[in-house]
Amino acid sequence: MGKSAFLRFMKGFNILLVFLFGYFSCSGQQRANSQPSQDTAAGTYYGNQFVVDRLQEEHEVLKKYNTMATSDTLSLQFKTVVKEVCKVKGCWMIVELPDGEQAMVRFKDYGFFMPFDIVQKNVVLNGLAFVEEMSIEDQKHYAADARKSADELTKITTPRRTFSFEASGVLVTN
Repeated sequence: MGKSAFLRFMKGFNILLVFLFGYFSCSGQQRANSQPSQDTAAGTYYGNQFVVDRLQEEHEVLKKYNTMATSDTLSLQFKTVVKEVCKVKGCWMIVELPDGEQAMVRFKDYGFFMPFDIVQKNVVLNGLAFVEEMSIEDQKHYAADARKSADELTKITTPRRTFSFEASGVLVTN
């Protein structure tokens, strides 16, 4: 194989790599724009559809979080407002609790993702509440997903007790 044939081969190979990179990048974006599992009169379900039958008041949810030990879990269903959604692919969200508190919501087995445009919308969460000690590394990972500045990332220097929730289903209400 001559030098010019080799260069043509490498040029074609590089074009193929760029094409594949673009294809897989777009595939990830399609996944990020999650598809609802069910549209209903009450709203749009993501993940498992559920009956809203044991809805807790937000102040009761906060009271339960405050009394939980780090290893405890509690099956809950509550209505809240979305404060932030992962800007990378919708794989987590932050919801508000009373008194300026917040909870980090992730989705069971990463089985579904949330759309980016639900910030400030009401949702009903169904799943497990728990308290965790979030490492510095995990805090920085989530902050980077939220596109926080480098300055904000450097301010994360200690583990933090966080209220968390693993949702098996989310209802975005109308």
